[in-house]
Amino acid sequence: MRALPILFATLALASLAACEQQSMETQPKLKAYSSAAAFEDDAEARKIPFGTVARNAPARIAALATRPPVDAALLLRGQEQYGIYCTPCHGLAGHGDGIIVERGFPQPPSYMEPRLLAADPRHFVDVITDGWGVMYSYAARVEPRDRWAIAAYIRALQVSQTGVPRDVAAVGAADEPLGKPEAGDALPRGQEGAQ
Repeated sequence: MRALPILFATLALASLAACEQQSMETQPKLKAYSSAAAFEDDAEARKIPFGTVARNAPARIAALATRPPVDAALLLRGQEQYGIYCTPCHGLAGHGDGIIVERGFPQPPSYMEPRLLAADPRHFVDVITDGWGVMYSYAARVEPRDRWAIAAYIRALQVSQTGVPRDVAAVGAADEPLGKPEAGDALPRGQEGAQ
């Protein structure tokens, strides 16, 4: 009876010794940028075949081409995504005074500059998609609908910071003016007597 546990322990040790030869370190595999005799060009790294399309590429392209209507949910989503991806550089209010600027990174432009106040929301979506200057592309991090949400939130930031009655809904409808405020609507600071 005492021999049975010793037999099991011996078998367990023998099986562990056999596994050592199947180490992932020594298994046959191709390493990045190594040569591979299996291929004509002797290169392990393979080019993506011509015409290859990612499974979700058509939906992403369509989402970038279509401006969603601006509503409270889109602005809240834009605020959330802006807080995650944009504030480290652009700051909470969009003045280009984020925390990494304090650490020596080049300061991005303020969203309150006349050039960016006049920019179409598509400009912000394109910058998020493709990058601009020292800003790299966020296309892999921010979904297309969220890029539109961030653009709408940037426009709302601009209105809140400058008091200029710029069209926040321009993201949803191509730069249609908001029109005159209804009676009882609050006007931007400094324009109370403009009616």
